[in-house]
Amino acid sequence: MDATALHYENQKLVQQLEAQKSEMHVLEAKFKELRNEQSSYDNTLISLDKMWNQLVDDLILLGVRFGGGLNNLPALDHEELSEESIESCPSEEIFLFMLLKSNNYGKKDDNSLLEFAEEALALRRSATLALMRSLQEAIAAQQARSEAISIVNGKHKRYLDEIEAFKSSYSKELQEIKHLSGELEETMAELEESRRKLVILQLQRHGSSLMNMSGPNAVNGAVSADKSSDENMGWGDLKDAVDEAKTLAGNRLLELHETQEDNLILSNQLEDLQAQLKDDNYIFTSKPYTILSDKLHHMNAEIERYKGLVEVLQNDKNQFLQREKEMCAKGESVDNIEQSITAYEAKIEELEHQILKSMAEKNDLEIKVEESLQDSGKKDFKDEIHVMAAALSKEMEMMENQLNRSKDAASEALALREEAESLRTLLAKKISEQKEISDRYNAQVSEIKSLKELIETLEKENQELEFIVDMYGKECSESRTITEIKESENRARKQAEYLRTSLEEHSLELRVKAANEAETACQRRLCIAEAELEELRTDVDASERDVLELKEAIRIKEAEGDAYISEIETIGQAYEDMQTQNQHLLQQVADRDDFNIKLVSDSVKTKQASASLLSEKHLLQKQLHQVNSSLESSKQKLSRGEEQMKAYVAQAIKTSSENRHHAITIEKTLLEVSEAEKELKWLRSAVGSSEKEYEQNQKKIAELRTELERERSEKRKLEEEYEEVKNEVAELTSENEEATIQKLQDEIKECKAILKCGVCFDRPKEVVITKCFHLFCSTCIQRNLELRHRKCPGCGTPFGQNDVREVKI
Repeated sequence: MDATALHYENQKLVQQLEAQKSEMHVLEAKFKELRNEQSSYDNTLISLDKMWNQLVDDLILLGVRFGGGLNNLPALDHEELSEESIESCPSEEIFLFMLLKSNNYGKKDDNSLLEFAEEALALRRSATLALMRSLQEAIAAQQARSEAISIVNGKHKRYLDEIEAFKSSYSKELQEIKHLSGELEETMAELEESRRKLVILQLQRHGSSLMNMSGPNAVNGAVSADKSSDENMGWGDLKDAVDEAKTLAGNRLLELHETQEDNLILSNQLEDLQAQLKDDNYIFTSKPYTILSDKLHHMNAEIERYKGLVEVLQNDKNQFLQREKEMCAKGESVDNIEQSITAYEAKIEELEHQILKSMAEKNDLEIKVEESLQDSGKKDFKDEIHVMAAALSKEMEMMENQLNRSKDAASEALALREEAESLRTLLAKKISEQKEISDRYNAQVSEIKSLKELIETLEKENQELEFIVDMYGKECSESRTITEIKESENRARKQAEYLRTSLEEHSLELRVKAANEAETACQRRLCIAEAELEELRTDVDASERDVLELKEAIRIKEAEGDAYISEIETIGQAYEDMQTQNQHLLQQVADRDDFNIKLVSDSVKTKQASASLLSEKHLLQKQLHQVNSSLESSKQKLSRGEEQMKAYVAQAIKTSSENRHHAITIEKTLLEVSEAEKELKWLRSAVGSSEKEYEQNQKKIAELRTELERERSEKRKLEEEYEEVKNEVAELTSENEEATIQKLQDEIKECKAILKCGVCFDRPKEVVITKCFHLFCSTCIQRNLELRHRKCPGCGTPFGQNDVREVKI
């Protein structure tokens, strides 16, 4: 009765197990459906994350394009989450956690999880709104910058107009100087003619006086000796005076010839300077032009060098990308190995289930043996039954050994899992190092961009300098009149202003259109993202409910499994009790010969099943060997990956040294730029000195004008003297000789007084001041030169030591 009850209970247990299996299949189907829903949910979240990231990237790139700061560029490299934070998160909420991108996730309830998700989404929204604000600020800054550039262009135009006016006034003043020099030459020629006429008149007057003196002496021959001696003295003085006048006139003629030669030399120098200014070779051989050309060559060489560096860095970037792809492939291979390990674990579990089934079959066979023993009372087959029991016990031991081996394989699989986790940590470390290298690379790329901007500014400066040189060359080579040049310049300016206004309007329209399109696209994306978020929230709620239901079902099944295990333990105890009863029942086995034959056939079947199990065991061992070999190959690959990472680290060190070298070259370029600024300051100072020289030339022109007026007044005085001399000559014919002689002596005294210094009135005039052309003696001028404030005693104009020249009178 006990055996039949146990058999009945075993059948009930088998039925319950089948029902549980069917329930498990149903649960697995539900789980697959939930997994599919989770994958669709993950796909929607992935698309949402991509769209959100694309929106953020578009905003950042638009901000950079409109001249915003480069502080938001690191946001383009989206952060990856740590494995610890992912492990702390439940499996059904991993992707939501990855979407929210926050490392402060803990075990939370549903309400707290919703609050956490809303806070994280609010943070992402605030970040996007901040990016929008920064983009608007960048657009406003760009507009202000364009306005400042237009103001600078206006100032540049105004300065160009002032320079052109200065050039035109300079050319006009040069023409005035030429005209004044021509007038000077004419006045000098007129002065020479008037002086010659004076000398001729004086000679005529002296000749007439001599004729008048010789006439009365011939008539009155009886004149006293005293009168003759006085007359001889008067004639000697007159001869001396005439000789002095002749020497004075000769000296004046020599001075006039010297001044004419000086004027010719100065005019030749002026013509040479004008020819040099018109000549292109002079411009090309000038110092500023050579400096600018050298700078141009140097800048072009630096630009080519920086282009080469940029190409090298781009090649390095391509190599880094290839290495990243290789690392991703290696990570995929590691994932494949993990998947194979999980498959092997599933196979091990299946083998354990098969072993449990074989144990159940063994129990069934033992029950059948007991039944057969109860039915048959024969004693002949006791030994055979003992042998069968011993064989079954041996097979049980074999199965236990197989179980132990499978447990060892499971422990090895766990060890392999731990090794895989360690390899994952190593991979995470390597990925972090790779991120650091990529950050350094991004920093280098930003430095290269700044260098490119510096190169562009230098190229613009070079273009401006070339434009200035071309303008100077065109000004020197053009033969058009000033009015035509001004008209052409005005036309060109009007055209340029019209083109600039049209370009600015067009660029503003394009910017406004682009901004409006970007805003509309962003709003559409935001609306779509909000709708998708609401749908995803509903899906998340439904999936959470399903997961909770499945958890409760799994808990119930676990409780039922525990109950089944306790029942199996009680059955085992009953089996032990039955073994004690089997010893009593062995006496009844002899009568059941027919049933024993059936048992022999069943034993043969069990042997065949055990042989099949042994073959499966050998296959599993072979598969384990294959797994071990694949693990060894993966370890070798990982070692190779570590070596490659070491090579990458060495390359990163090399790139850092190259970056330092680039920084040194940048400092050199900055020094060269400072030198160029110094040279620009020097050129500005040279322009200032040229302006000062222009002012001095204007002062000299004014002085020349005053000299012209003075010469004209002297000419008028000489004409008046000439008329007076004519009148005197007319009067001399009628007046007495003595009065004329006295007048001549007075005139000679006045001439001598004129020839003497106007300061001391003792010494003759030996020195002239070239600034005011006043004559003085050398001693008086030397005394004045010894003073600090050197001024002309006649007019008070300041002069220097180089302005004093010797004159022979």
